[in-house]
Amino acid sequence: MNTQNNLEIFLVAVPGAEPLLCAEAAEKGFNNPKPDTGGVTVWGDWPEVWRANLELCGASRVLVRLGSFKVVHLAKLDKLARRFPWAETLRSDVSVRVEASCKKSRIYHSGAVTQRISTAITEELGASVSTDGAVAIKVRLQNDLCTISVDTSGEGLHKRDHKQAVNKAPMRETLASLMLRQCGFDGKEPVVDPMCGSGTFVIEAAEIATGLLPGRTRHFAFEQLATFDPEVWQQMQTKTSEQEAEAHFYGFDHDSGAIRMSRDNAERAGVAALTEFQLMPISDLKSPCETPGLVIVNPPYGARIGNIKKMKALYRSLGETMKAQFPGWRVGVVTNTESLAKATRLPFTQESEDISHGGLRVKVYSTDPL
Repeated sequence: MNTQNNLEIFLVAVPGAEPLLCAEAAEKGFNNPKPDTGGVTVWGDWPEVWRANLELCGASRVLVRLGSFKVVHLAKLDKLARRFPWAETLRSDVSVRVEASCKKSRIYHSGAVTQRISTAITEELGASVSTDGAVAIKVRLQNDLCTISVDTSGEGLHKRDHKQAVNKAPMRETLASLMLRQCGFDGKEPVVDPMCGSGTFVIEAAEIATGLLPGRTRHFAFEQLATFDPEVWQQMQTKTSEQEAEAHFYGFDHDSGAIRMSRDNAERAGVAALTEFQLMPISDLKSPCETPGLVIVNPPYGARIGNIKKMKALYRSLGETMKAQFPGWRVGVVTNTESLAKATRLPFTQESEDISHGGLRVKVYSTDPL
């Protein structure tokens, strides 16, 4: 089992974005981050778990691996589950839900695993177990190894409470931050999104530039664990790394509803003074400031909104505007089809790994300064 000061902390990442999250964790001082399938492993104590939820822009959620044991039949699972030190982490007065998966193991029925773990928690700890429990225990049986983790985040970390309005095919904040990182954004340059939707890229860039902590306005599941220290947590929340931004951040869209949503979301996020949103089609777009920076855009894809043939004209118009009006700027285009990226006729020098976005595999195609 892990000790309280040497916890194995698993930062869940969007599939394909593990190296980007690993780079962020290293940059923010987490101990020995190592990318793995589905996320990044770091080590630390419980305050490091809270800090990960509070500070990391790109993590989808934060799990703590509480322990593991080999097991090949249900009777043994029942026995070891009853011996597991649940009280070190869970509270008897907080409801729990159990989620189990089985892969390449002699115990293959996830429902039976869920039932055994639930019974152990109920009878040994005294906590109630239900499908809508406040804290999630995740049980993974793989190659006969049973690993037990607790989800310390609760709702996904993209839910930051200040983005309430969303447009079609919304970009999650966590993914937007990683895509900005993929394009080399460091918070010190202006950002333009020509199809801003509900403003995610623009608002995320402004928050990164000012050092606003992504988890500053929400609650987390770890606040209901036995390991939680409210005084330490309050001190962490009041420590601020906020700084004055060196740039402004701009969003444009042809839809007036999207512009209203973006402005409202920026106001709630506390970055309205750093952001500008204007109603404008791509064909009329011009560089909004003298200092070049990053243009990042998540245009419609043929598989989700519209048709690929119709989309190519849109991508071509985007590329023509970038080359004519944005000299010196870098451009990042998110799309799921190489032919759409090529339709821009932009000189892409990098493309990301396949990244999962709303069930689709997309890539970020990026240029050097035009």
